[in-house]
Amino acid sequence: MAKDLRIRSKVISEGETRVPNRAMLRAVGFTDEDFKKPMIGIASTWSEVTPCNIHIDELARKAKSGAREAGGAPMIFNTITVSDGISMGTEGMRYSLPSRDLIADSIETVVGGESLDGFVAIGGCDKNMPGCMMAIARMNLPSVFVYGGTIKPGNLNGKDVDIVSAFEGVGQYNAAAIDREELHQIECHVCPGAGSCGGMYTANTMASAIEAMGMSLPGSSSHPAETDEKHDDSFRAGQAVYNLLEKDIYPRDILTKEAFENAITVVMALGGSTNAILHLMAIAHSAEVDLSLDDFNRLQKKVPHIADLKPSGKYVMQDLYNVGGVPAVMRLLLKGGLLHGDCMTVTGKTLAENLEEWPDLTDGQKVIFPLETPLREEGPLVILKGNLAPEGAVAKVSGLKVKEMTGTAKVFDDEPSATEAILKDEIQAGDVLVIRYEGPKGGPGMPEMLSISGILVGKGLGESVALLTDGRFSGGTHGLVIGHIAPEAQAGGPIGLIKTGDIVTINTEAQLLSVDLSEEEFEARKLDWQAPPLIARGTLAKYARLVSSASRGAVTDWFKEEETKLRSK
Repeated sequence: MAKDLRIRSKVISEGETRVPNRAMLRAVGFTDEDFKKPMIGIASTWSEVTPCNIHIDELARKAKSGAREAGGAPMIFNTITVSDGISMGTEGMRYSLPSRDLIADSIETVVGGESLDGFVAIGGCDKNMPGCMMAIARMNLPSVFVYGGTIKPGNLNGKDVDIVSAFEGVGQYNAAAIDREELHQIECHVCPGAGSCGGMYTANTMASAIEAMGMSLPGSSSHPAETDEKHDDSFRAGQAVYNLLEKDIYPRDILTKEAFENAITVVMALGGSTNAILHLMAIAHSAEVDLSLDDFNRLQKKVPHIADLKPSGKYVMQDLYNVGGVPAVMRLLLKGGLLHGDCMTVTGKTLAENLEEWPDLTDGQKVIFPLETPLREEGPLVILKGNLAPEGAVAKVSGLKVKEMTGTAKVFDDEPSATEAILKDEIQAGDVLVIRYEGPKGGPGMPEMLSISGILVGKGLGESVALLTDGRFSGGTHGLVIGHIAPEAQAGGPIGLIKTGDIVTINTEAQLLSVDLSEEEFEARKLDWQAPPLIARGTLAKYARLVSSASRGAVTDWFKEEETKLRSK
């Protein structure tokens, strides 16, 4: 069968002039028979720097075994990871979002440089997943994504705890609600083993979205990290790539506009991370699919929020797995007419065909609400616009009682100074806390602000203080927070022109974010404004000069818009 496949790697294995190529491959284990097979890469994000990825070396070996058994000649290669949870609240967080594009670039480089015929990409921490998917979309070779899986919840005093419990514990300690020993106990219990952060945070959100797009095997997004099912996911992914080669199915056959709409629908229904907006637009850009904030807006009004999952709800991904997993939720959405069932997937079957083989949610379960009686009739990820965010901003309103607020701005040019002000009780109920110059260019790197939002929640200010930024928030963030404000301050956006004392209005129902300033006042302030100098050297310097607006996914290869061909099929 292999000789009938269209194999790119033959260019390095056929003819006498290719003896040096073959000699190099023999040194890594290739035989005469291997040169007749498609070369399948296994892109591993294994690393010891984070529990999200500590076990991925095992998964990569399983994927390699699956690809070899199917008839391929597989090889494992590695790329980087940065732990968002560990870097949160430090200067290291500036490297988090840029790592997404570095991951995509490095996988593209190896797959292209080695003339691989297809590949499995395995990700764990937040930026691994979109990074892997951007490379898959760019290269457009038969590929399957595997999620490393969610961590088990920790347990403290008979209650489930997770990493967000630690961030909020800092605020509780500062407010004297708990003592240092209680905070230490939280620290010691929230991360009990391998796997990604357990709520419907960014990792689990993106895993669910990728499965909804059809680029991972059914059920794999909700299989926990430390399970036999996760090993099986990886083995079968290796086999699936060979099947895609045989059937001549490519990522862009799967990554259609309708597939992205399925992903957005699942993210809205599950109450996923605001980061999904940034990452799905970046993946769509790589796939040459025309996806914009308007698409999120349109689907937000159509899709109900039905999942009682952290950070705003009660349950974690392990609980969803226990009651049927993401495919069971997708069955519910498909029956409700909210998904495109005819989309192709990496199984070689349509989404609807895959879901026919999956059971419904467990009877009596409490994790997912019926479509008829949702937690919220519309999706919880809301796009806001106004004179403070002409290109848009993103709010997550799940669990929020406050829908509108007008307050006095207290403006800070970085996160540390804002954090210090909170800890000194200089931020009070009714304030609008603005943190700027934290966007893709200005950060640089658009850092997440789970630490500061967690402290606000811990101090009891989660819904009485609005937090606005041109940076990002973790999938674990909840409260009255608005991020991705664009244009960012560094690019001359209005957020860079406001001052402490200005009156800001937020209305999530009207989808409005505005400041009480006239156009004339904005123009006058702009005359006195100068962009701060960008960092001068290194990877962050390159990133700051290449990165696009958050409203376009903060990608590093968006150049002249008129030269970019977008598909909308």
